[in-house]
Order: sequence, then structure tokens, then C-alpha cells
Amino acid sequence: MSAVVLDLTPDELLSTTRAVRKRLDLETPVPLELVRECIELATQAPSGSNQQGWHFVVVTDAAKRAALGDIYRRAFDIYETMPTAVGNAAYDDPARAATQDRVRSSARYLADVMGQAPVLVIPCIEGRADHLPNVMASSMLGSIIPAAWSFCLAARARGMGTSWTTLHLMFEEEAAGVVGIPFASITQTALLPLAYTKGTDFKAGPRVALDEIVHVDSW
Repeated sequence: MSAVVLDLTPDELLSTTRAVRKRLDLETPVPLELVRECIELATQAPSGSNQQGWHFVVVTDAAKRAALGDIYRRAFDIYETMPTAVGNAAYDDPARAATQDRVRSSARYLADVMGQAPVLVIPCIEGRADHLPNVMASSMLGSIIPAAWSFCLAARARGMGTSWTTLHLMFEEEAAGVVGIPFASITQTALLPLAYTKGTDFKAGPRVALDEIVHVDSW
């Protein structure tokens, strides 16, 4: 199928592809053909040495989605207690603190409903990065993460939302068992809930000033 694509400029698409949580429509089914269309676009992303070792595990089975949701919720319960968890750090800027509190609330919501998303997508790459030198690990992960993000952009352009999550990787081998991923030879990189969104009017998120992060010629 060919989906209706939103009327977004490239800049609008790049700046409004948000982490969607509370605005995921958990009730409306997502056609598999539409997921495949997004994956086809995703595989136009760069691939180290053009090896194209990417894999996308698309989970629609209700029992498997529930099992992955349970894994993610358990991981989030651990993460939520960490000093570095969203909302746990202190900020002098009240606006930044308020933003982090909203993100914490929506992240908790997603943890509770992850398994109810109509589709869960696990982007994977062939190989294991656990003991590789940084140059090799960066090349390996750099051959799937751009593709996975392109998938998120393609989904946004088609009126759907995603949220980039990685906490299930605390229990990566258990998650691999749920959907039959060969853990010894395949690395999972994210868990993406996929659903239509409640409305499509997303805005750019607040970000730190460029002068704080741009370094020209030296740090």
C-alpha cells in the first residue's frame, strides 16, 4: 500500500519527529504493508562497507508484544531509581525542570503501555559489539541506528509516531528469546513502539543553545 504522506517540508519533518508517548493511538491497527514501506525507506540509510547487515523484527502478535512490554516495564522500574533518570536531576532553570518532569510523566506512561502499542519494532544488526574496539563498534552501530531513525522519520511522515527506547536492553537476551532473535550473533539496538498518533501537529522540542554545543576548530 502507499500511505498518505503529510505535507511537511524536510525541515519540519526533521524538527517535529518527536518521542511520542501519550499521543500514541493504541486502538487503531497499523497495516503491516505500511510498516514494510517505512522499512524499505529506512534501508536507504548508510551502511558500513555496504554490508547491509540490518534486520527489523516487527512484532504484531499480542502475546509477544505483552511479553516485551513486561520486559520494558521491569527495566524502566530499575531506570527510574537511577540518579541520572529523567526528572531526577536538579536544574536551576525552572523551565528546564518543568520540561523534564513532563518527560518523566510521559516516559512512565509509555513504560506502562508499551505492550499495547499496535506494533513493536526491534532494529537489529548482525554481530555483537560487546567486546569490539570502539572504531569497530561505532561502525557496527552506525550501520543500523541511522536506518532505524530513518524508519522513525518515515513513520512520522505517514501520520504515525514512535519513541526511541533502549531500556529493554537490560534484558536483551530475554527479549531475544521472546521473538527468536539469535542472541549470540545479532545485536538489538532499540525497541520502537509504532502507532498512529492522536493528531499530527507536533512541534520542535526545546533544546540547549547552539553556542553551548558547537565547537569550531577546537573544543
